[in-house]
Parts: sequence; structure tokens; C-alpha cells
Amino acid sequence: REIFDISSDLEVLDLSDNQLTSLPADFGRLKNLKILFLSNNRFDHIPSVIADCKNLEMISFKNNRIAKVAENVFPKKIRWLILSHNQIQSLPVSMGELDSLQKVALAGNNITRLPDSMAACRNIELIRLSANELKSVPRWLLELPRLAWLSIAGNDFCETTEQSDGFSLADEVRVSDVNLADFD
Repeated sequence: REIFDISSDLEVLDLSDNQLTSLPADFGRLKNLKILFLSNNRFDHIPSVIADCKNLEMISFKNNRIAKVAENVFPKKIRWLILSHNQIQSLPVSMGELDSLQKVALAGNNITRLPDSMAACRNIELIRLSANELKSVPRWLLELPRLAWLSIAGNDFCETTEQSDGFSLADEVRVSDVNLADFD
């Protein structure tokens, strides 16, 4: 609760490595908060109060127990989203509304597909999708104009997909090295 005493000045908050499972209902009082780290805690969902922090640009819930991500749980200004090493099976359709999103880390989850709405996230530059349960790479992902780094190793489709030029989808690749014709 003492954090609220400095809420008008607080821009970076690191609450990693605690045993947190929830956040206070009035967490949105942190109006100037830009960066929030909640890694290595015990969250099983993303608290809805995160969306009340309208100026958040970077959020990390790495290595928690998150299984479900609710609709509209992230503030619209988010640029970096780190949800690696959880138990997430799917992402909400509202992810497509995060048009400032640049870096997305989703490695080490149970995601089977990305919502098509994310095709509207035209500013994504980096996305880590390795060690999930993806059945395929959506074509729209490879057509994002700023995408420069894609990590997809360890997904269901990687073991059997070998491109004719010797390029394996089990590798981390620069998108500029990928021939889109191979993804019809």
C-alpha cells in the first residue's frame, strides 16, 4: 500500500520474485506507471486492474501460472508484452486492438493458435512463439511490415516442416530470410 504514496512519480515498478497472486483493486491509481514487472510470482490470470494503468508500455508476467488471458485486460499503449513460461492456451481477440505492440514474448506456453485479430498489430517487430503447441504459422504474421525477429522452434509443426532450401522452421530465423511462397 505504501507504493500509492508515490503514485504520481512512479513510472517503473518491479514486483518480481514474490508470492503475489493478485493486485489491489485500486492499482489503477498508478496513473504514470510505464513499466511493470511481475515475473516469478503465482498469478493464475492477468488481473483486470492492469487495464486501468493507461500509460503502461511494458508488462512482464514471465514465469507465473497464467492459464487464461481475459479480453481487454491490457492497456492500449502497451508496446512490450512478456508472458513467457506460463500455461496460456489461447489469447483474446482484443489483442488485435493493441496497435502499439512491438515486442511480444509468448514462449513456453500451450498456445495452439494466435487470434487472427492480431494481424492488426502492424508494429510488431519481434515475437517469440517457441515451445508452444502451434499447429502452423499464420500467414498474416509473416506479412507484418515491421516483423524482423520470429522464434517458433519447439511447436507441433516444426518437427515435420523442412523447406526446400534446407531452412528448417525449427530454427529461430530472421523474417527477411523466409520465402513467403513456402507458406501458402
